[in-house]
Amino acid sequence: MRTATGRIRGRAIATAVAAAVVTLAVPSCSAGAQDTRDTRGAPTTSPPADPTPGGPTPTATPPPSTYALSSAPRTVPAVREHEPARGPGWKPAPAARVLVAPANSAALADEGKLLAGELRMGYAESNDARPGDVSLALGARGSGPAESYTLKVGGGRVTITAPDEAGVFYGTRTLKQAVRGAGSAPEGTVRDAPAKPQRGLNLDIARKHFTAEWIQARMREMADMKLNQLGLHFSDDQAFRIQSDSHPEIVSTPHLTKAEVRGITALAARLHIAVVPEIDSPGHLGAVLRAHPDLQLRDVGGRAVKGAVDISNPAAAKLVDELLREYLPLFPAGAWHLGADEYQALVVRDPQASFPQLAAAARARYGAGAKVQDLATGWLDDRAAVVRPSGKALKAWNDGFFAGGVAKAAPDLQVEYWTGKEIGARPPLAYLDEGRKVVNLNDEYLYYVLGEPNAFTYPTGKRIYEQWTPLVLRGTTAVPARYDPQILGARLAVWCDLAGAQTPAQVAAGIRLPLAALAQKTWDPRPPQAPWADFSALAGRLGG
Repeated sequence: MRTATGRIRGRAIATAVAAAVVTLAVPSCSAGAQDTRDTRGAPTTSPPADPTPGGPTPTATPPPSTYALSSAPRTVPAVREHEPARGPGWKPAPAARVLVAPANSAALADEGKLLAGELRMGYAESNDARPGDVSLALGARGSGPAESYTLKVGGGRVTITAPDEAGVFYGTRTLKQAVRGAGSAPEGTVRDAPAKPQRGLNLDIARKHFTAEWIQARMREMADMKLNQLGLHFSDDQAFRIQSDSHPEIVSTPHLTKAEVRGITALAARLHIAVVPEIDSPGHLGAVLRAHPDLQLRDVGGRAVKGAVDISNPAAAKLVDELLREYLPLFPAGAWHLGADEYQALVVRDPQASFPQLAAAARARYGAGAKVQDLATGWLDDRAAVVRPSGKALKAWNDGFFAGGVAKAAPDLQVEYWTGKEIGARPPLAYLDEGRKVVNLNDEYLYYVLGEPNAFTYPTGKRIYEQWTPLVLRGTTAVPARYDPQILGARLAVWCDLAGAQTPAQVAAGIRLPLAALAQKTWDPRPPQAPWADFSALAGRLGG
């Protein structure tokens, strides 16, 4: 995000249970395949011309002893464990099917039909597997970490099992990538699980309009890399980009309609991606204030403060709460971002003297020793109280959490850590030592700021892959490993400060390899074994 003075900051979930670490081996690289589209617009795959899926089927299979021991499938992110075996592996064949057991059909039909379309296979709900079939099944709940899966290739068949639907889906992504990259899936057993429960992309659609189709295309790419979270920052000083029925006067043109948002969240659910909305407040509300100038914060001299509402005015809270309640049903996933960064009343030398109305309101609410920062904390807690009954996990930017005040931010708020440079921002350990859960959006590595203002440079996949880990929350220094369980994951953040600096197509191309690198580093906690040149080449082939 950006302040009125040009300082920048970032944004950000579904809260999943952190996956247990599975030790294991890694892949290398492989050949490419052709890319087509299924009827839902998702990428589909077919094996290379030799062998062709529609070609003749061998009349006899050589005994396993004639085959070399298999290698792990080449995927992004790399699978974490592969048990090799001898055999021909598996590739799609014309008569083969993707099977879902009737008992699992309600849960896994979407996963089965998507994979069948991508691999040009039939689909059936049956327990009767034949040679060449791919079987998808749910195991017992709790039989493995969240989002984990087992993929077995043997006897001319494939089976994918998992304790939850997301795990089955990620098993199908591994199979799809193996076929796309090498034409077949290797014999043996993959056991895989993510290191971090939150992995994804944060997108600023307020400063720059992105179409629903563009957003959906990014989600399909994310899903193939097992990324599971899309943050949408849709309100800022420049624009408010989603249709509103309660306050249509604040909505900018162009914008997403609610029907388009429902299409985005419906696809996200099928791809096991949580869409996390953000209405940033009490700063970054310039688009709202253009329609409601009476709510604007003014200093002691009567000067308007860009983007900031007067948090001592009950009407400001009423308007924002009406928007929160309107949009809660539109975003069914399990998280909500409250913003809270860069409130301009707190960046001056003496907030109490500059904004006496805020200081008075703070004392009235919290007592004689309270200050403006306490009133800002109260604003954050009040907005959290509006959203909390929905059961969604709550998030806020790290510079919206203040130390040394009378008021304390609610303990269930996750810290979206982006910077230690802003006024009010503290080093990561200050939040971790409080016991906070933290999500990594380190502006040193994970900020893709259009136009590269304020010394920002576009992040590279190579730098993320070789230097960054989720423990590197600020700058280039990692926090001690003992804090790893508190770090829920990471997102790459696209901020559109200079919206015209890149086209949507250029943004899509620019974030592709950084997202692939982030996918690898949030899925597997070990240092990558493949060199960057091999990894990036593989990501290029698998990405089409």
